[in-house]
Amino acid sequence: MTAIENLWEDHDLPVADALHYADGRSCDVTLDPTAPSGFSVLSPFDLGEMLEDDPSRVSSVDGRAAVDLGEKGILWGGEGSYGSEGFLARLTADRKLVWAMFFTESNPFLRIQVSGNVATFSSTTGVRVVVDIDDPRTPTPPER
Repeated sequence: MTAIENLWEDHDLPVADALHYADGRSCDVTLDPTAPSGFSVLSPFDLGEMLEDDPSRVSSVDGRAAVDLGEKGILWGGEGSYGSEGFLARLTADRKLVWAMFFTESNPFLRIQVSGNVATFSSTTGVRVVVDIDDPRTPTPPER
């Protein structure tokens, strides 16, 4: 089991603006309102190393919005332990993690809209993050 899967078992995510895949890959992200997706993907990092340096650097997450994708699983968005945090995730139908993204300054995500393979997560402060539900690193088409 990977470090992120272990955290997810307790509904915890690392306190870092990051994208995590269940297979153990992690990369830094940043909110970027000028990007069509609302965020930019930065460099990869080792989550195990980050947690080894500071194991308390985690936040409990609580879902506030969900979209059932049937056989394709579930999209879930919500908040972290502190008011400014927000997360979005894709889970399998049996609620195992596929990927999760966490932002320290987005505020909670309370709305999810899905069109085909693209999901738009909206936070309480109007932050919008648009992702390809299969892989958030895949560029999404600009809105029309």
